[in-house]
Amino acid sequence: MTRYHKDPDAIARLSAEEFRVTQQSGTERPHTGVLNNNKAAGLYVDIVSGEPLFTSMDKFDSGCGWPSFTKPVDDAHVSELHDATHGMVRTEVRSTHGDSHLGHVFPDGPAAEGGLRYCINSASLRFIPVADLDAEGYGKYAALFEGENT
Repeated sequence: MTRYHKDPDAIARLSAEEFRVTQQSGTERPHTGVLNNNKAAGLYVDIVSGEPLFTSMDKFDSGCGWPSFTKPVDDAHVSELHDATHGMVRTEVRSTHGDSHLGHVFPDGPAAEGGLRYCINSASLRFIPVADLDAEGYGKYAALFEGENT
């Protein structure tokens, strides 16, 4: 069983923007994240801990400027916390084991998919294409993509 944790070596390799977002609860500017328009099939993992967070199958174009997902791939890797910063009340999303700030979840997602929109910063994610899942140690998730256009 893989154990995920807040990896100091991974933190040391973060860009200034990735550090600001994941470690200081920042938000990247909308429409600037490299994964916002990514349409490839694969798995999105925490850039710090590597814990699996979302799949391309649950990604949708919400038009908000950040990658949006209807649900996590495994609830055990996503924590939701009350956030009353910036004069708003929201639900913050963090990786459970890496404690990286990921973004926020809102109740305005596709109703047919549960009604949630996980609005996630690209800077907090690493994308692993389906073809690389085995080599990257995520082979057990490959079955999720069977029958998808990979």
